[in-house]
Amino acid sequence: QVRLVESGGGLVQPGGSLRLSCAASGFTFSAYHMGWFRHPPGKEREFVATINWSGAGTNYADSVKGRFTISRDNAKNTVYLQMNNLKPEDTAVYVCAADVSARYSGGLRAYSQEYNVWGQGTQVTVSS
Repeated sequence: QVRLVESGGGLVQPGGSLRLSCAASGFTFSAYHMGWFRHPPGKEREFVATINWSGAGTNYADSVKGRFTISRDNAKNTVYLQMNNLKPEDTAVYVCAADVSARYSGGLRAYSQEYNVWGQGTQVTVSS
């Protein structure tokens, strides 16, 4: 069974940090692109970051560049999102996604329609 399970969310003060994890199972994790998206309250889902199958290629939304870092550990079947200097506008449900349609493919995935496996999400709240 293909599955993604996020963890690491919580309440943090502005300027603080969190590291989200997404554990994958049921597919060959190391062969596929992974991404993070978020659902801010009352807004549409938005792209946060993506990483290719090898980990050598990454891309970020402009709103998080320089503050967030996506990484992966293919030995642990896990993708991470390190979030630093958090702002209240980063408050959202963060969701992990995988594109399992093509193994070892090129390019990066910045659009939700390019992903076909989704996790349940983890809540991140940035507030003083």
